[in-house]
Amino acid sequence: MTKKFNFTKAEIDALPLPQKGKRDTYHDTKVSGLHLRISSTGIKTFSVFKRIKGGNPERITLGRHPDMTIDQARRKTMEINLVIAEGKSPAEAKRKLKSEPLFCDLFAEYLERHSKPKKKTWTDDLDNYKKHIEKQFSKKKLSEINRATVSLLHSNITTKSGPIAANRILALISSVFGWAISAGLWENNPAIGIRRNKEKSRDRFIQSDELPRFFQALSKEPNETIRDYVLISLLTGARRSNVCSMKWQDINFERAEWRIEETKNDTPQTVTLSPEAIEVLQNRKSDDSEFVFPGIGKSGHIQEPRKGWERILKSAEIKDLRLHDLRRTLGSWQAKTGASLAIIGKSLNHKNQNTTAIYARLDLDPVRDSVNTATSAMLAAGGLTKPGEIVQFKKKK
Repeated sequence: MTKKFNFTKAEIDALPLPQKGKRDTYHDTKVSGLHLRISSTGIKTFSVFKRIKGGNPERITLGRHPDMTIDQARRKTMEINLVIAEGKSPAEAKRKLKSEPLFCDLFAEYLERHSKPKKKTWTDDLDNYKKHIEKQFSKKKLSEINRATVSLLHSNITTKSGPIAANRILALISSVFGWAISAGLWENNPAIGIRRNKEKSRDRFIQSDELPRFFQALSKEPNETIRDYVLISLLTGARRSNVCSMKWQDINFERAEWRIEETKNDTPQTVTLSPEAIEVLQNRKSDDSEFVFPGIGKSGHIQEPRKGWERILKSAEIKDLRLHDLRRTLGSWQAKTGASLAIIGKSLNHKNQNTTAIYARLDLDPVRDSVNTATSAMLAAGGLTKPGEIVQFKKKK
């Protein structure tokens, strides 16, 4: 039985089964050469049936419905038709079809040739791929990934993990295909043109009424490394990765400074250390490790303090507070105590074209005054009103 119609999912799903041992073939009226064959057991397979002048017709199997969508089957058929139009055989077209790389292969190339050499956050790319992309895209051929499939993935992640997470995945997919185009490995980027979710700038920081509970929870934290890590993160406003990899050799106790050679902005940073921060560090001073916050992993320092952070928040009965909000907390308290945006930007190593020239003219003295003033205000709001009262966080000897 042969029948021609414009393939749609509804019509294909409604097709009757042929008699036992028989197989029916249907032709798509939209794309020449695209067939759908259905067996008596209900298996529906897309294929291309074409011949070259003077040769016998050949059938090229594309994939099964519904694993392969109609749009994917049509696109494959047009690619094969183009190869045949160039005078090549269907067998050559089939070999080209089989040799097309999978997305997992392309991502592996992207990771090794671009992400790892050029991005300090390449592990985030790998984590996002494993968490959100691998299951859906890894075994798909590149031509099977189009704007519709990427848009659907973006929509699903938006529902499950939130708009910001979905936007990050969309950006990663776009980056992978964009790199592939520049490297000559592919011709188009299916993520282009997909509307990103609106993102609301996060403005969460530790409020005045939360600080007493926060410091109390910190004082009860059984893991001294986690406790001191959180304190240094709060008192310096430094990024999580920099605090995790903080080294003793980069700390100058006499000048009360911490030198970070590599930051997210690719610019070195000198962090001024308040007396309270110096006190925490002096109490941790040890020759057992090159890192201030040693860990058991390959890096030698702590990597993910999330569990300890969640423990502290639960004890303090504080919700919707992230580790990165500690960085915003220092900046917010600097603003509360009268610091200018330029001072705050320099202390937090913000990279902003409009203020870069201003930052360059600032020395550390006004930054130090601002950080010290903000630190004193935070501690006072947290119930630590006397200078040096942060000694409650000293190691027990």
